[in-house]
Amino acid sequence: MTKQTQALALAKSSEHGQFRQFAVAIFLLISALLIVLPTIASAQNYSFSSVKVEGNQRVESSAIVNYAGIERGQSITAGQLNGAYQRVLASGLFETVEMVPSGGTLIIKVVEYPTINRINFEGNARLKDEALEAVIESQSRRVLNPTVAERDAARITQAYSEQGRLAARVEPRIIRRSDNRADLVFEIFEGGVTEIERLGFVGNQNFTDRRLRQVLETKQAGLLRALFRSDTFVADRIEFDKQVLRDFYLSRGYVDFRITGVNAELSRERDSYFLTFNVEEGQQFKFGDITAVSEIDGVDALPYLEVLRLKPGVVYSPSLIENSISRMEKRALREGHDFLRVDPRITRNDRDLTLNVEFALVKGPRIFVERIDVEGNTTTLDKVIRNQFRIVEGDPFNPREIRESAERIRALGFFGNVDVNAREGTSPDQVIVDVDVVEQPTGSLSFGGTYSTNDGFGLVVRFNERNFLGRGQQFGLSFSTSSDLVDYGLNFREPNFLGRNVSAGVNLSFVENDNSETRFTNTVGEFKPSVFFPVSEYARTQFRYTLQNTSMEINTGETQPGSIIDKEAARGDLWNSSVGYSYIYDTRRKGLDPNRGVLLEFAQDFGGIGGDYTFIKTTGKAIAETKIWYEEVTLRAVLEGGALVSPDNDSRIGDRFQLNSRVMRGFDPYGIGPREIGAGYDDGLGGNFYAVARFEAEFPLGIPEEIGISGGLFYDVGSLWGLDDGVSGTGSVLYEDFSLRHVVGFSIFWDTPIGPLRFNFTKALKKEDFDREQNFDFTVSATF
Repeated sequence: MTKQTQALALAKSSEHGQFRQFAVAIFLLISALLIVLPTIASAQNYSFSSVKVEGNQRVESSAIVNYAGIERGQSITAGQLNGAYQRVLASGLFETVEMVPSGGTLIIKVVEYPTINRINFEGNARLKDEALEAVIESQSRRVLNPTVAERDAARITQAYSEQGRLAARVEPRIIRRSDNRADLVFEIFEGGVTEIERLGFVGNQNFTDRRLRQVLETKQAGLLRALFRSDTFVADRIEFDKQVLRDFYLSRGYVDFRITGVNAELSRERDSYFLTFNVEEGQQFKFGDITAVSEIDGVDALPYLEVLRLKPGVVYSPSLIENSISRMEKRALREGHDFLRVDPRITRNDRDLTLNVEFALVKGPRIFVERIDVEGNTTTLDKVIRNQFRIVEGDPFNPREIRESAERIRALGFFGNVDVNAREGTSPDQVIVDVDVVEQPTGSLSFGGTYSTNDGFGLVVRFNERNFLGRGQQFGLSFSTSSDLVDYGLNFREPNFLGRNVSAGVNLSFVENDNSETRFTNTVGEFKPSVFFPVSEYARTQFRYTLQNTSMEINTGETQPGSIIDKEAARGDLWNSSVGYSYIYDTRRKGLDPNRGVLLEFAQDFGGIGGDYTFIKTTGKAIAETKIWYEEVTLRAVLEGGALVSPDNDSRIGDRFQLNSRVMRGFDPYGIGPREIGAGYDDGLGGNFYAVARFEAEFPLGIPEEIGISGGLFYDVGSLWGLDDGVSGTGSVLYEDFSLRHVVGFSIFWDTPIGPLRFNFTKALKKEDFDREQNFDFTVSATF
């Protein structure tokens, strides 16, 4: 064999060796895979013939197995086993959970959370423990869950934020006790109140900052900041303020008004905010042409136009549109057009800044009220809520009437929250009205104090229940006393007498008046039932019956035999039985112009329906008021008067008029009018007639408005005169004829946290020689 042949043979032999080695490697790899793969596959699937639970003390093993959701003998994957682990952990009962497969047995090892032994709050002073307990979710003798405890800490922090304490911090601590119990302690750092140091506006031209601040619920911190809670920074309150600010401008015709932003800047000391509202007022619009058109065959629009109170030139307000629509739809109901709806179509005229309104009478959908469901009232009877609806089951459905009914329910004041919604009923043409209410306390017991320069110091105790026995009735008891006066009172009123919009009630009172300006004590007991009902949008009428017992007693050591007062007191107890009525017309709160209004009141009582005294007593009052100078100055004019006619000429001083400081300022009660002057006595007698005119202005004094101090100027002119024919005594009777007195004065009003204070400083420009002046008058009324 040649060397070449030998080399070739060696090469082939080497190739065969390498092939054999490669083949062996492939064989070994395949063999290993065949051995390992079944093992991997078997590691991803489990089947347990039993489940064992370890470590549980309170929770039953069966409950834990149910949380896991693993059935015996079922083949499960590793992912399903992990899901079982997550379900047991998510129960919130266990601090740790471990799943341990052991052959055909699954061992679930758990460590339970401790039970809450007690919950403590440390560091809280502004919010009491009871208030904080109502906020948190954790409870004593329940399982302690750290996640829930963290949420509770966040809730407590939010409660402090709503109090204006934005720097408050709350840290939950867990203190372990024996028997797997623990105390949950919330360590609280309350921080200081984050006040609003400055509340301002940018872009306002038609109203001053002072006037706009009066609109907002949020107030600016001032000298009495320790007594106010509305000057703290609360984000939710800012949103409410933005809405009331919009409503304020829209009700005054500024239809383009918008708030472009609210800037809240924290002070350098981080204890107060500078809050600024950026506004764009736009132009004020007024009503232009007011028209009506009917799109319903057989319905004439003219009668509907006649019921409107809107006139061209009146400042535009959305509420006036709503009131007009309500009047027109009520007329439609009276005429039998159940599904008539009013669609206001507004055309804007930028040239003369007017809004033309066309009220279109259109046909609404034929939808009926299937039923009205009331929920949430545990004390208040259903009928009290249903009385606020002007519709019943089966009536045509009117969305506007539903909204107005919701407002009437809220106005009752019985509920903290009222939701009224309509949903589809059993068919598309039926709706169900759901009324959900949350009741709130309606009773109150108050104690108060009063002081006036006329009556001195006094004590007042009142109990009032506005929802008596859940029937919507009003019940009240009162007691007040001062150095000169004792007054007991009881009143009861049913606001929906006989299921109608009629208020019926009864008043009982007993008053003993020992006025320091007189020589006698006058005692009056009175029983007065009455009914009250509206006669128009702005007017209401009262009819009443009065049974009254009066007695006069001359104070010890002050008798003056033969004087008029002594003669009247000698007549003893007298009974007065009379019927009367009052008519009141008031547009000051609901009129077309929110800055102007009038009050007209006329009343008469006719005595002699039994009793010892025959008379006709007539009184009248007219008030007109308006706001000027950016609505910051209120001008008011009041005219009032009265006449007492007794055919038998037998009136007594308690029956006649006397002018106290509420009627005419500057004089003592019985300080003007007819007087009897004799040896050692000077008696004011009152008068059968009086007439008074009061003119006053209330205005800011430039003092920060949060202090609540404002001023006033007034001018009063009036007279009290006239006695019954034949009245005479041992003294001389003066000023029986008409004679005007003139008084000017200055007032200071202070709305304090303890009650309103009023200071009157007066000077009589014209008076009679024996008139009794009162140059200073101070009153305060506080409730605790």
